[in-house]
Amino acid sequence: MIILKLLKHLASLFLLVVILGTSLHSQTFKVLIFSKTEGFRHSSISNGIRAIEQLGQINDFIVDATEDASLFSYDNLKEFKAIIFLSTTGDVLNQNQQDAFERYIRNGGGFIGIHAASDTEYDWPWYGELVGAYFDSHPAIQTATIEIADHIHPSTKHLPEYWQRTDEWYNYNKNPRGQVHVLATLDENSYSGGNMGHDHPIAWMHEFDGGRSWYTGGGHTEASYTEPDFLKHILGGILYASGESSEK
Repeated sequence: MIILKLLKHLASLFLLVVILGTSLHSQTFKVLIFSKTEGFRHSSISNGIRAIEQLGQINDFIVDATEDASLFSYDNLKEFKAIIFLSTTGDVLNQNQQDAFERYIRNGGGFIGIHAASDTEYDWPWYGELVGAYFDSHPAIQTATIEIADHIHPSTKHLPEYWQRTDEWYNYNKNPRGQVHVLATLDENSYSGGNMGHDHPIAWMHEFDGGRSWYTGGGHTEASYTEPDFLKHILGGILYASGESSEK
């Protein structure tokens, strides 16, 4: 009887260790979603937050979300491997908060910009270099063909050479090629309203000022955050910017 109780106790202890081990494994790193808007407010923001939280649950990282810019102090930001600007718009950070974010990036932090992250902080040149290019204009939502340029990067390696999807397609104030590594371009012959010509980057990444930056122009529609390929695209960006992937 004593031996049986002991075995039950050991079995319970083993189960506890397994549970704790799983819990610890599920907290490998943290990312912060920042979705403050001072301009246009995308209805898909809440969809994006839920989808990224689910990505975290499935892929073993913690996701916090806020619209409170006062949390942008270096001591707070350094707890996160990457900061996700999810369709932010307008001037969302004051000077002290900008300084804290610059310090965070310069100390190895990661940045993920989704869709309207490029419609943010037009008067902050450092941010413009971080994100890669600013939003200029867009046509109506429609289906377009994306040509994948990089089949090795974790955010695009799962995608076909020609990827068709429906979204709101941004034109940018400049072509960021030369300052960033372009992952994918839009085929302007596949939709109407593009104004950047044959070379229209829509997703890119680069190492910048000590940190890592990844951007995708997709993510306007609520439906975007139900698309498995688009969610894998975002996941790959998170892993790259967080330094959790060896693939560049």
